[in-house]
Amino acid sequence: MLRKCFLREANVSPRDFFLVFLLLFNTFTWFPMTLMMIDNLSQNLYISITLRAVYYLTATVSSVVGTVLSKRTGKLFILYFWMVFGALASFFPALLGSETVHLSVLAFLLGASFGFGMPTCLAYFADSTVIENRGRLGGAILLVTNLSAFPLAILLTNFDLVINFTMIAVWRSIGIVILFRLKPEKSVDTSRKSISFRAVFHDRSLVLYLVPWLMFSLIDRSEKLILRDVWDMYRLTLLTEPIISGIFAFIGGYLSDRIGRKRIVMYCFVAFGIAYAIIGIAPASLISWYVYLSISGIALGMLLVSFIFTLWGDLSQSSTREKYYVIGSLPFFLANIIPTFSVPLVSLIPPYAAFSFASFFLFMAVLPLMYAPETLPQKNIEIRRLKGYVEQAKKVRDKGLTKSGAED
Repeated sequence: MLRKCFLREANVSPRDFFLVFLLLFNTFTWFPMTLMMIDNLSQNLYISITLRAVYYLTATVSSVVGTVLSKRTGKLFILYFWMVFGALASFFPALLGSETVHLSVLAFLLGASFGFGMPTCLAYFADSTVIENRGRLGGAILLVTNLSAFPLAILLTNFDLVINFTMIAVWRSIGIVILFRLKPEKSVDTSRKSISFRAVFHDRSLVLYLVPWLMFSLIDRSEKLILRDVWDMYRLTLLTEPIISGIFAFIGGYLSDRIGRKRIVMYCFVAFGIAYAIIGIAPASLISWYVYLSISGIALGMLLVSFIFTLWGDLSQSSTREKYYVIGSLPFFLANIIPTFSVPLVSLIPPYAAFSFASFFLFMAVLPLMYAPETLPQKNIEIRRLKGYVEQAKKVRDKGLTKSGAED
């Protein structure tokens, strides 16, 4: 009953939403499992880092290729091919043995399996939601994904590589079953015009959100490399951050549907800047590290739901959604590729000076956001605000009636 009311309030077809929900859940939980597998392929740190770079670089290129091909072959073909290819690529090392397959080839196949259809799937999510409720629905997906990914990843630590690859292949195959069972309908929206990548980059609103997102992604990823070396409790971050960020992704999505995306994003950038400033000023205090852990988990969840689900879908209301989502995902991929080659340089910077630099640049990243437009229509914000006033007035009235009745 609650599920039906939630979807009815969100103006979303239950069938369309659950299809895209299950596809994204299947992929987002499969993604960290593949990264764990890549890390376990070699004990050499630099080989593992290089394999991750191949993985993310392939995911980036394949997402662009998938977007270009979707115009010629159709979105549904891309989705079907993406899921089937992902299952086969996961089965490949299980059939031949991971030691038989060249490691870079394996990283290439898994990266392509992730990136190829992701923009199309996210575009399908945007098509299946409305702008007024896109935040909370995206947050719900991240909440369920983050709470499920950790137990699934722990499960992989109990078996050898061949069994693990078999398990992630079976998990990916479940997505194929879901896709064939729910059978997405082929629809053509003639009101949405097709534009080039160059035209998307000329969208001022996209650039004003993209630049801060790129700055944050590069800074946060580089700082994580430093934290790994200087903080004894860094593993605690790996365990708790997904849970905290998952919970606050839903809260952040809900708030962004009520007060707007821009304010949430700006608050999160400022919060991250404060968190890095605290550990830069008082690195010896254990309390400052716990404050950083809490703030980073909360702000990260809210930023992820904004920059993965809502903003690019909002900005592409009348244009090709896949291209907006591809460009919007570039900072995430680049942030995982560039630090790979900058590890020696990062190690030369004094850790606590690096945290102060990170705080400064995160505050600077807020400047483009001050000129960015709010993507949630102002009328929706005002309507929700008026509804809140009406509800408060009703509560005051009911309280007054109850009080007067008790006096009588």
